[in-house]
Amino acid sequence: MTEIRAELDEAVDRRAEIWHELGEGIDPAKSAEVKRLSGLIEDLWAEARATEARNRFGAPELIHARARTEERLERDSRRKAA
Repeated sequence: MTEIRAELDEAVDRRAEIWHELGEGIDPAKSAEVKRLSGLIEDLWAEARATEARNRFGAPELIHARARTEERLERDSRRKAA
């Protein structure tokens, strides 16, 4: 997670620098770099959120298995009550 945050901070800082440079004049190469960095930042945020969720709640496979088990138990208890 630390590596993701460091890479994210670096990309955000670099994008801010380029935006500042673009304020001085149009440069297609810099505009393309901003677009690339924006995509990278989106990907890094998604990776950070997924990593945080995995660390906090466990693997998605385990969460889905627990949910299916709970649903099965709930259905069984409704059948017995009926």
